[in-house]
Amino acid sequence: MHPSFARVALARHECHLTAVSLYSLPGGDLIAEGLADLAAGRESLPALLVSIGAPRLRLLGYELPATIEHAEERLYARLAAELGDGAHSRYNSLIRRLVSFQRAAACAK
Repeated sequence: MHPSFARVALARHECHLTAVSLYSLPGGDLIAEGLADLAAGRESLPALLVSIGAPRLRLLGYELPATIEHAEERLYARLAAELGDGAHSRYNSLIRRLVSFQRAAACAK
């Protein structure tokens, strides 16, 4: 791994970090898209996901624009409309990406 990237061993809760950017963390692309969508007033899947994670993201030092209320329910409803029975699996996948990002960002502090 290139030394300018984060090396995170979350299973053992060990962190060795240098020069961490939003995009170098797992799920960072999705979080960046969600932040941009929230700032633009768009209710996208990434914006809903960032809204779900907003309390912890703020604790981690991220400045967030206004978030979307009832984001969990709205995200699931959108996924159900698009995917039907596959909504539950996709919802859990998105939440796992959010949690992975939050854990890695916590190590980067």
